[in-house]
Amino acid sequence: MTRTVTLVLVDPTGRPLGALPEYEVDSPWWQEVDPVVRGAPVEVTVLRLLDGHGDRPGAAGRVRYLAEVAEPPAVPLRPAPVDLTPHPLRAPFAEPGGPPASIAWARAALDRLGRPAETVTQRRTWNLSAIWRLDSPLGTAWLKQVPGFFRHEAAVLRRLGTVTPGRVPVLLADDGDGRMLLDHVPGEDRYGADPTERAAIAVDQHDLQVRALSLVDDLVADGVPDLRGPALVRWIRATIPASALPTTDPLDGLEERLAQVAECGVPDTLVHGDLHPGNVRGDGARRVVIDWGDAFVGHPAFDILRLTEGLSPADAGPLLAAWCARWRDSVPGCDPERAVALLRPVAALRMAAVYAMFLAGIEPSERIYHADDVPRYLAEATSAVG
Repeated sequence: MTRTVTLVLVDPTGRPLGALPEYEVDSPWWQEVDPVVRGAPVEVTVLRLLDGHGDRPGAAGRVRYLAEVAEPPAVPLRPAPVDLTPHPLRAPFAEPGGPPASIAWARAALDRLGRPAETVTQRRTWNLSAIWRLDSPLGTAWLKQVPGFFRHEAAVLRRLGTVTPGRVPVLLADDGDGRMLLDHVPGEDRYGADPTERAAIAVDQHDLQVRALSLVDDLVADGVPDLRGPALVRWIRATIPASALPTTDPLDGLEERLAQVAECGVPDTLVHGDLHPGNVRGDGARRVVIDWGDAFVGHPAFDILRLTEGLSPADAGPLLAAWCARWRDSVPGCDPERAVALLRPVAALRMAAVYAMFLAGIEPSERIYHADDVPRYLAEATSAVG
C-alpha cells in the first residue's frame, strides 16, 4: 500500500509559497511522516494534514499536508489554494514555527543532560501527537508533544518510574504543557502479539496496577482524569453527543451497572486506557508499556478488556480467566468475573466517549482519523448490553 503525497509549503511566518509536485510514499499511514520528509525534494517539516482521500481513513490514497520550509525552495512550485485561517483547536506543533520551538526545547534539555543531539528526525505528526527522534553518540531520545487533553502523560510516567522502573519509558524532561523528552526504548511495537505474548503483557500490567494502588491520590492531584464510579458515568454522559446515540440507548441503567461493579470489590487503580499490543514495546528481554495519554484512575478491568479486544472467545477466555485469578489472589473476596461481565458494555461506551472527546478537541481537518469510531463503539456497547 502506498499514498500519493502533496506538500503545500509555508515559510516560518506562515506565508504560503505554493505546492511541490506530488510523489509516492510506500508507507500507507498518514500520520507517519518520516518517509514523507525523506521523499521531499527539499528540507521540510510537516505541520499537519490538510485533507486526505482513500478507501480507509488514515491509510493510503491521496493526502495533502501543510509543511514548513526555512526559506523559499529553489524548485518550481505550483499555485495551491489553501485555507490558512487560524483555528482555536490547532495544536502548537501544527503551526508554523511550532516544531522548531519544540526541537529547540528538546535540544536544550539534552544539553543539560550532557548528551547533545547531533541529528533530529521527524517521525510522526497528527492530531494526537508529534514525534521526533534525536540521536547523539550517547544514545537516542524522543521528543513527544501532545495536545492538552493528554498532558497528564508526563505525570503518569514520572510517578510510575518510581514504583515500576523499566516498565514504562524513562521521562528525561517535560515542560508541563505537552512536551516530553523520553529515553529510547529498544525493540519493536508488538502489534502482532499472539495470545501467549498478550498473556505476558497482562501479567506485567497486573503487577503495575497493584503497585500503582498507592499512587491513586497523587495521580489525581497531578491531573490524571478521575473516572471512578459515578465520575465515569458523568464523563460518558457529558462527552458522547446525544445526537450520536442509537435508538436503543446504551446509557440506560449505567449508574446501576457501575454500582454493581463497585460491589465486586476490585479496587480502582491506574488504567492505561488503550492497552492494545501496539502500545507495548519489546525486544525479547523486556516489555515496556508506552503511550499513556489515555490513562485514568478507574477500574483495572478496562485494560484487560482492551487487551483482549478482537480475539476469538477461545483465545480471550484464558486471558480473562487468568486476569480474574490474579485479582482474587491480590484482593481475597473480590468477584472479578462479575466485574468483567458488567463492564463489557461500559468498556465500549468509554471508548466511544474517548473518540468523541478527540473529535471535540481537534480541528476539523484532523477528524477524519476518528470519524467512524464513535458509532462503531456505540454499536458494540448496544450489542454487549443486549
